[in-house]
Amino acid sequence: METIRIGNGYDVHALAEGLPMWLGGIRIEHNKGFVAHSDGDVLIHALCDALLGALALGDIGFHFPDNAQEFKDIDSKILLRQCIALVQEKGYRLGNADCTILAQAPKLRPYIDRMRKTLAPLLGSAVEDISIKATTTERLGFTGREEGVAVYATVLLYRK
Repeated sequence: METIRIGNGYDVHALAEGLPMWLGGIRIEHNKGFVAHSDGDVLIHALCDALLGALALGDIGFHFPDNAQEFKDIDSKILLRQCIALVQEKGYRLGNADCTILAQAPKLRPYIDRMRKTLAPLLGSAVEDISIKATTTERLGFTGREEGVAVYATVLLYRK
């Protein structure tokens, strides 16, 4: 019998001009980027929280504190690899991931396929098991005012 676990993750980072924007493991061309201790990849951070949460392993801040010098400017793909390794150590695999990015700008549709192709091998899954959607908030709230970007991520893990 298979055992399944579901996890939910959420992350937010502020935007500032002149910083790089890393999202879904790729560089996005935009005049603003994320204010963060790491590279600020909110999509990957939400995925990490979802993976860890599914197995009650804490959250990204517990495993990778934002005051630890070893994580300063770190590529978030490294953090994701470490999270998926913890999942695999517990005998689980990713069934699928569903992510929603809330961002007024830039338009992300042209980048989504590349994000999926970048994340799938890191997660040990097929591209068709990774869903990434982007939506605006119709200029409402901090995302609508382009002050930040938020991401929701849900994962299904399974063990045979």
